Amino acid sequence: MTTPNGILDFISEITWDDLPPQVRLQSKLCLLDLIGVGAGGASTKLSGIIRDYCALDMSGALPMMFDGRGASASGVALAGGMTIDALDGHDGFNPAKGHAGCGVLPALYGLTQELNDVTGKEFLLCLTLGYELACRTALAQHASVPDYHTSGAWVAVAVAGMAARLMRLDPAQTAHAMGIAEYHGPRSQMMRCIDHPTMLKDGSGWGAMCGVAAARLAAAGFTGAPALTLGTDHWQDLADRWLICEQYFKPYPVCRWAQAPIAAVLDLQQRHGFASQDITGLHIVSFHESVRLGAKRVKTTEEAQYSTSFPCALALVHGTILPEHVADAALNHPEVQRLSSILTMGEDASANSAFPNRRLARAEITLASGGHLKSDWFEPEWDPTAPPSQKDLKRKFFSYAVPALGRARSQAIHHAVETLDHGSNAQPLLDLLAQPIS
Repeated sequence: MTTPNGILDFISEITWDDLPPQVRLQSKLCLLDLIGVGAGGASTKLSGIIRDYCALDMSGALPMMFDGRGASASGVALAGGMTIDALDGHDGFNPAKGHAGCGVLPALYGLTQELNDVTGKEFLLCLTLGYELACRTALAQHASVPDYHTSGAWVAVAVAGMAARLMRLDPAQTAHAMGIAEYHGPRSQMMRCIDHPTMLKDGSGWGAMCGVAAARLAAAGFTGAPALTLGTDHWQDLADRWLICEQYFKPYPVCRWAQAPIAAVLDLQQRHGFASQDITGLHIVSFHESVRLGAKRVKTTEEAQYSTSFPCALALVHGTILPEHVADAALNHPEVQRLSSILTMGEDASANSAFPNRRLARAEITLASGGHLKSDWFEPEWDPTAPPSQKDLKRKFFSYAVPALGRARSQAIHHAVETLDHGSNAQPLLDLLAQPIS
């Protein structure tokens, strides 16, 4: 499995029956979580713009997720990837500092619609395959260059390999597809988006689009240079260690780097019972990247999601953070803005050295009564070392999906995911995802 040829054989030969039971279960959990986040993201301005664009400039017969209008396979992947990424609540992989499923799922959704004969088991298998290819490609790429690239750079390679499997390309075509995707993948600088939060986000949609296009080009005979990320040391335990089971999930729809600070301030509030109005000072100590999430007075949902100050303020005011709290219409809450504006941050050397495998933060809060509270060090909740329960993820799915899709459709999607490996075709789930949001 460590050579490029071994990886290509793995892509074409792996079956659903080869997957351990925990991996099969995890594929369903990841799928359900991504769908819920996508449903929540579909109401954003970002998603509306990108779906309008794909319907106009990337037209085709395949229905986009949560839209129903047609687009090409590449357009469906672009629109879906950016819709999920529009609400920063999807899963991720700590060592890669990014997200695999966000780009893999919409590409898989579009190609499955086009092929129209994919079983539920094959759908889940390809989703799992996409995670494995993406996470290992990410580690190989990050080790080869000094720049910190967005997830789209390595998701593109993974989507090309997964698409090649679905399209039944031979090993040579698969190699060309992954080489094309690696060459053309969006190697955009992540910290630019952190410093200037906009609709660019994590490049996942662009990577999904690139991966689909690469596979289709390879099928037509287009050639690409060998993918340099294949065959490095990061592939040695392929098929023995399943990285899909090492994904974190997010309890809150904001950047993962803000989640440990949120946990710290909520712990202090829950233990000491103060109201947000009692707070006169708020200080977070964390790692450099968390401190770089510097937006305080936010004007857009993108700024709210890529901030540490604003989510901490939201949590202290509401006791949690839901999609509705980071929506554009909710950002002018005076108490949230007050707390966000007074929050200060500082770096810690031990937190910096622990990143990216661990994301540490602690909080200090000063009260109007004169009290000064300090938290212990916290890590984000729902890390792979302390994962959420199935009940937790089900609750999260419905809290995101029901406001967008209604309870009946959300329940139907949940049932379709739960039983996906028992049906002869993945189409019932795809039909539920294709319906527009009324």
